[in-house]
Amino acid sequence: MLAPIILFAFSRPEHTRRTLEALAANALADQSDLIVYADAARSERDAEAVCVVRELIRAAFGFRSVTLIERDVNFGLARNIIEGVSEVLCQHERIIVLEDDMVTSPFFLTYMNEALERYANDNRIISIHGYVYPVAGALPEAFFLPGADCWGWATWRRGWAYFNPNGAQLLRELKQRKLEHAFDYGGSYPYTQMLEAQIAGANDSWAIRWYASAFLLGKLTLYPGRSLVHNIGNDASGTHCDKSSMMDSVLSERPIRLEGLIVEACGPACREVERFFRKQRRWRGAYWLKHLFGFFYSR
Repeated sequence: MLAPIILFAFSRPEHTRRTLEALAANALADQSDLIVYADAARSERDAEAVCVVRELIRAAFGFRSVTLIERDVNFGLARNIIEGVSEVLCQHERIIVLEDDMVTSPFFLTYMNEALERYANDNRIISIHGYVYPVAGALPEAFFLPGADCWGWATWRRGWAYFNPNGAQLLRELKQRKLEHAFDYGGSYPYTQMLEAQIAGANDSWAIRWYASAFLLGKLTLYPGRSLVHNIGNDASGTHCDKSSMMDSVLSERPIRLEGLIVEACGPACREVERFFRKQRRWRGAYWLKHLFGFFYSR
């Protein structure tokens, strides 16, 4: 049985349409169940777009089944994802998770399902990720990094059981163990600041808590060496994001091979990601920081 796909949607019809079309073009889509959690409008301003998104979902085809769950009140992205993932994992052992601004390669579902099966019983691995940063250097065909991520991902019931929604508790442990520098990829990326901002109420990011939960437990996430996800939400259409292309990756045109992987954090890949973060920060300065925070605060 293939993993069900959970899609979280809100008020962007064009993004949702592109996400659904790309997903339906995947080789395993017609054998996969799609479950969509459509959030409710925050105000009258969102109401029409929310209705259009729901109609698009009702008309979606190319999947084994489509289930639409319509929120009656606005949950916000963090609550919608946390509750939706938890709910589906009560019924299923594994899931694949997307948001309404993630266009996938035709090989995304194959990679996700193969990896979920291959590592189902390996407790060192907490999740599978579909996006990879557009680094300058070469990456392995697939590799592991510490923690967890949020742009097209998959996990098992056993993996999500480690999620700790208490940001203050996570930050306290990071500081007690003096892990902030490592958590921030050698000081190249302000993850600790993002967690502090979540605690202060400046954002409601579920993703920073997911990353921290996995990182503190020494868990690993599998990444592809070529991206299978392109985030189309960095076009100023999202609630928290301005227009930028700094995180854009080219979608892979061939499958990812998973044979012969060593289950440990890949040092060369870690260094490439760190160099990417440092280069962006050096080139863009405060502009980079503003957009970086915008990308992830909504997640």
